Amino acid sequence: MAHDHHEHSEEHGHHHGPTVLTSVNRALIIGAILNAAYVAVEFGMGFYYNSLALIADAGHNLSDVAGLLLSLLAFRLARVRQTPSFTYGYRKSTVLASLTNAVILLVTIGAILWESIQRFRHPEPVAGLPVAWVAGLGILINAASALLFFRDKDHDLNIKGAYLHLAADALVSLGVVIAGIVISYTGWVWLDPVIGLVVAAVILGSTWQLLNDSLRLSMDGVPAGIDLNSVLTDLKAVTGVQDVHHVHVWAMSTSENALTAHLVLSPNLSPAAVSTLKADARHRLEHRKISHATLETEVGSEDDCGAEIC
Repeated sequence: MAHDHHEHSEEHGHHHGPTVLTSVNRALIIGAILNAAYVAVEFGMGFYYNSLALIADAGHNLSDVAGLLLSLLAFRLARVRQTPSFTYGYRKSTVLASLTNAVILLVTIGAILWESIQRFRHPEPVAGLPVAWVAGLGILINAASALLFFRDKDHDLNIKGAYLHLAADALVSLGVVIAGIVISYTGWVWLDPVIGLVVAAVILGSTWQLLNDSLRLSMDGVPAGIDLNSVLTDLKAVTGVQDVHHVHVWAMSTSENALTAHLVLSPNLSPAAVSTLKADARHRLEHRKISHATLETEVGSEDDCGAEIC
């Protein structure tokens, strides 16, 4: 998210970068404030009305607040320009924030599972209707927060994670509302820890892919949205390119990808033709969500041309 990361894409009319950054920052701040206020209310009401379902849901929301704050910090750091010590700047902090967010959610799951087991062993009375009202407020807060990220969710892994968590929270809150109403009419207090377990399952489902993607990016794996074979096919289709090798693709941040490759060129190409060839290759890569490309060229032999006209 550094200031210069669209130097190539802007040449082709891709101007959404700064707008995305501004809207993302605003959404992160508003989402964090809304959810922090609701977490305080939900934890208080959960303890007051002795509801594990509310406490578990508050824990889920608290992890979202932590994730939103981590993402906000990461996006701020990602805008810092490169230094002699950090030649990529601090872009990678967005990947670390995403990984930390996933780990926080896994810890939350463990805490909910432990308390649910205790509640099954020692059932406790629960006030159903107040639980339903508090959770109903959660549906509104989570749905409104998720909508803040809807437009930009496909541009960045952190934003996608925030959107998924908040949308899942809205569904979980709906489940807590239903459970609260059922408990108030039937007295089935065991339903409270059951909903706690359902919350844990929902968190696990929304977190697993985030954890997997974050680990992949932190280990410089090929980002999930990029098909390496398609990238190679695109590069080999560039006029004047005979072969491509030594290809490496990795994530500089959760929204910026980089590539290095050796292009074997047809013999006797003019400097102007090589320049045009590289521009074509970079343009193709930008459409594959690779905004930073380092292309090294080497000249092939006449024998490598095959049926092509060299």
